Amino acid sequence: MLRFLKKVEGKATDESLKEMLSNSQEGIAEHTELLKELLTSNGEEVAKEHCKGMAGLTAEAIKHTMEEAPEEGAVLDAVIISQFQRMTHYGIAGFGTAAAYAQALGQDDDYQTLKGAVEDMYGGDEYMSKLAETTVNIKAGDE
Repeated sequence: MLRFLKKVEGKATDESLKEMLSNSQEGIAEHTELLKELLTSNGEEVAKEHCKGMAGLTAEAIKHTMEEAPEEGAVLDAVIISQFQRMTHYGIAGFGTAAAYAQALGQDDDYQTLKGAVEDMYGGDEYMSKLAETTVNIKAGDE
């Protein structure tokens, strides 16, 4: 997802969208560090693992935004938002599952940490929905 955000941040035309794409890159870095810290604190080794699911979503997102969408404008912004949300929902599912598992194991601190990350992701998703509904999609309809 980070690779996608870096590619499209400069292509977005809506200033609020650009800001959100930038802030989301910071959020991904924070969530990655959070996972590393949780693994380490639970005696696990941190190893880089390739996620084929997210890789597929990223490849599709890049294809839809860089090859199939207009090169600029509100329609491109709408496509960026839709692809952002697809990847965010995947992240919510993964972090949400990890949070539920931590809760089931009675690891309340880990549960709270993961739950906070899920809430961050939901916040970003809701912001993107509001941005799409109140400005971007309206402008895209006019193009």
